Amino acid sequence: MVYNRKKKVNAMGTALVQIEAYLEGKKAYFSTGVYLLPSQWNCQRSLVIGHPHAELLNRFLQECLLKLEWKELQAWKQGKTVNLDLLKEAPAASPSTPASSVSIVEQGRKWVEASDRKESTRQNLNTTLDLLESFRPQSTFQDLSYEWLTDFEQYLRNRLQSVNTIAKHLKHLRILVNEAIRHGYIPFTDSPFRNYRIKMGETHYAFLLPEEVERLEKLELTGKNVRLQHILDAFLFCCYTGLRYSDFVQQKLGNIINSGGHTWLVFKSVKTSVESRVPIDLIFQGKALAILNKYKQLADGFFCLPANSTVNKLLLRLGQLAGIEKHFSFHSARHTNATLLIYMGAQITTVQKLLGHRNVKTTQGYSDILAETIVKDLQRCTL
Repeated sequence: MVYNRKKKVNAMGTALVQIEAYLEGKKAYFSTGVYLLPSQWNCQRSLVIGHPHAELLNRFLQECLLKLEWKELQAWKQGKTVNLDLLKEAPAASPSTPASSVSIVEQGRKWVEASDRKESTRQNLNTTLDLLESFRPQSTFQDLSYEWLTDFEQYLRNRLQSVNTIAKHLKHLRILVNEAIRHGYIPFTDSPFRNYRIKMGETHYAFLLPEEVERLEKLELTGKNVRLQHILDAFLFCCYTGLRYSDFVQQKLGNIINSGGHTWLVFKSVKTSVESRVPIDLIFQGKALAILNKYKQLADGFFCLPANSTVNKLLLRLGQLAGIEKHFSFHSARHTNATLLIYMGAQITTVQKLLGHRNVKTTQGYSDILAETIVKDLQRCTL
């Protein structure tokens, strides 16, 4: 086992654990997919330490090593010449872990835990694993088939899941199946997704109309509802700037800079790693900057919020107080920002830059939402 072979940690401060193979003066390295902080690895003993799931990860690392050793042993038995290139070939599952005995849920949780994916992605994968556990907890990779997938799809439909939510869970399951193929639990030709098409429905964005935003702006909170003021201001701030929840809670006052006579919010998106620059003294008449000035005494405290799920529950209460009947979440602030900017005549490419979209097609999804946008565009034309 070799940790941080390149002596360089990633943006998360973690480095990869690899398996080193040595033969006749040459070396080859095999990724385990496990990323750790330097303090979580004992070099002398080649063990994970100080990690909340150290025992599970150590067991997983040993399984990775055993698979390579099993491949070497099988080659000897078959009279093959053992070399590093042989080990680099996709490893077959060892007899101790045939596909018929590998639990999708159990093995899936191990992979998610050892993954270097973003925390939000790991949470989403675990949510899918929770559903798989309630669907058929004893299912193994050998059980997977086209019929199994259609049964799981029907199970989600019976739980009143939307078409796109079902598609999201099936995509998560496909990630796990691809991982099983890489580990040799099932051959690629047996993948149940080869003939299965994941169905997507039309995306409908939840957003607030200008008059609904105005209701929230004018909402006066009294009594016990005063405690909701911070949530309300954070939501409105994101309506004016287009920030996601994940980006908002990562902000610091250091992200506010003055340049060229304007005040900018400059940050790199947690989701896409794309840098965004928002002129908060210009956009929506500087309302975002005005809110920020209210919280000067709190320093970075303005950007501290409860969990996203908790915030969404509190927003339901704020919507009721403002007389807004539609259901909206914190992410609706981002959709509101894009929709209103396009409605007010902002160029689609400008909105793309402000939102940090890699592809303008993503931004164009907002241009058809508000019927009034079409009316305003036609009013500008001389027919």
